[in-house]
Amino acid sequence: MTKLVPRPVRWLLAALVSAGVGGAFAQELTYLTHWPPETVALLEEAIGRYEAENPGVTIEVRAVPFGNLLSTLRSQAASPSGPTIAGIYELWLPELVANGVAAPIPEELAADVTDNWPAGLVGSVSVDGTVYGYPNEVNLYALNYNTRLFAEAGLEGPPTTWEELEEYAAALTKKDGNVTVQQGFGIINSWDSGVVHPWLSLVYSNGGALIRDGEAVLDEPAALEAAQLYERLIAAGYTDPSMATANASTTGPYLQHFANGQTAMIIMANWWQSALRDSMGEAFDDIATAPIPVGPNGDGPHPVSYAWLTIVNANASEEQRAAAWDFLAWLNGPDSGQDGSSAMGDILMSMGILPSRTSDVEAHQDALATPFLEGYVSQLGNAVPFPTLIGGAEATVAVQQALEAMEVGQLTAEEAMQQADRDVQAILDR
Repeated sequence: MTKLVPRPVRWLLAALVSAGVGGAFAQELTYLTHWPPETVALLEEAIGRYEAENPGVTIEVRAVPFGNLLSTLRSQAASPSGPTIAGIYELWLPELVANGVAAPIPEELAADVTDNWPAGLVGSVSVDGTVYGYPNEVNLYALNYNTRLFAEAGLEGPPTTWEELEEYAAALTKKDGNVTVQQGFGIINSWDSGVVHPWLSLVYSNGGALIRDGEAVLDEPAALEAAQLYERLIAAGYTDPSMATANASTTGPYLQHFANGQTAMIIMANWWQSALRDSMGEAFDDIATAPIPVGPNGDGPHPVSYAWLTIVNANASEEQRAAAWDFLAWLNGPDSGQDGSSAMGDILMSMGILPSRTSDVEAHQDALATPFLEGYVSQLGNAVPFPTLIGGAEATVAVQQALEAMEVGQLTAEEAMQQADRDVQAILDR
C-alpha cells in the first residue's frame, strides 16, 4: 500500500488478506463518472499507476452522460455488478445516504478530509456531520466584469457593495431608445441553478440564508433586500431580463451577451471559463473577476459554492469498500500527482476546474493566478455550500420560479419571497 493510506485502513486490508480473501488482496472495482473521454483517459492513466503499486486490484471506469448519472446509480447500486465508486453532484448526497447507497468514509480518512479541505467543502460532502466522500470538483461564484467597458465608463476596479453595484450598473448601461444596447448588470433565467446561485450569493453576502435550522428563511430581510436589488436594477433598465436566457446546455444568449460586450457585469461560476474563452478569443483578456458585492447587512462576500465528490457504494462488499477507499485516499493524496498535486488535482486542472484540496491549490498556484481565476481562488475560504438536503433540487426550482415571476413583473419582490419561502418550506415538511 502507499504511504498515504492511514494505518488503520492498511491494517484492515492486511486483515482481509490474512482472513483468506483469495490468498491475496485481489479486488475488482468499478468507477462511475460523467467525464468525457479525454478526462476518462487521464483517470485511467492514474488508475494504471495505482494498479501497478497494488497488484490484484483492478478498477474499470464506466462513463455515462451527466443526464444518466444519477439514474444509473439509483438503478445499479444494489446490484453485485453495480459501481463500487461514483462521482456525484453534492445535491444528490442526502438521497443516496437515505437510500443506503453512500457509505460513510472511514474515520481515519474523514480526518484527512477535514484537515486538508476548506470547511465549507467538508460540509458539502457531509450529512448530519458524517463525511461520505472526497470533495473534488468545486465551483463557486464571483462577479465577472469587462475591464474594457469599465475603462470606457471611467470606472476603476469592481464594485464592492450593493450601492456601488447599482452606481456602476447605471454608468455602464447604454440605451438606443427603449432598446438595451449594453446592460450594466446581467442575470440568468430559464436554468434553475443559473437563476438561484448568483442571487443566493447576494443573499449570503447580505447576512442571509436559504434554510436555517431546517426552516426556510426567504421571508427574512436579507433575502427580501436581495430580491429588491434585482427589482430596482430591472425597473431602472440597468438589467434586461430579455438578455438573460440560458439554453439546455446551460450556455446560450446570456453568455453570448457577456462575451459580445453587451453585458458589463454578471455573477457566474468558474466552470464557464472555457466556454467564455472559446466565445471571446483574445477579448477574454478583458474579463476579470472579483468577490461578490456585499449587502448593507453583510459581513463580507460569501459566494455560493457547490461541489462534486467521489463516494463508495455501501452495497459493495467489505473488501471492495476497503479497496475503494484505499484507492480514493491515494487518488486524492498529495503524492499521486505532479509536483505536490494529487492525481485528482491534475485531472481537474486539465479541464480548467478548480481543485479543492488545499495542497492542490498551492501546487497549481501559478496556473490559478490568472486575472480570471484569482477572483475565485481568493474566495474559497468564504464560500458557503448550497444546502444539501432531500428535495434540494425541487427547492432550487421553487426559488427560480418565484424570481423569474418577479423579473417579468408578475410578482413584487415581497410577493416573490413569500411564495418562495412557502414553497421551500412545503418541500422541507414532506
